[in-house]
Amino acid sequence: MILMNIKDVSTKLDIPADTLRYWERVGVIPPVTRATSGYRDYQPADLDWCNFAKCMREAGVSIEALIEYIDLYQQGDSTTDTRKTLLEDQLATIQAKRDAVQATYDKLAYKIAHYGQHGLNPFAHKEEK
Repeated sequence: MILMNIKDVSTKLDIPADTLRYWERVGVIPPVTRATSGYRDYQPADLDWCNFAKCMREAGVSIEALIEYIDLYQQGDSTTDTRKTLLEDQLATIQAKRDAVQATYDKLAYKIAHYGQHGLNPFAHKEEK
């Protein structure tokens, strides 16, 4: 099998090598497979974990929540319910953020669509009419 080192993974997944090392060091991803030389030899499962961590971080999931999830995962099937609850909590947090962004988007879209129609009050809302 072809060695996939940290530089290859960094390029392929668009994650800085320092970030990959940090994630492994603090437990955001499980320990990466090592070649006999001691270098990281990323396997498909390692790439899956890196992609998962990247996706979760981009969505705003905290490092602490990811570390907790990985720790629970490594404890085995006895933590399945706890892991599911953790993911459900993160989903609820992301949903709340999405709702807040949607409300801001709606307000800005309304302002742009009606720009210049509010006279001197740039904060006039459709509810005020």
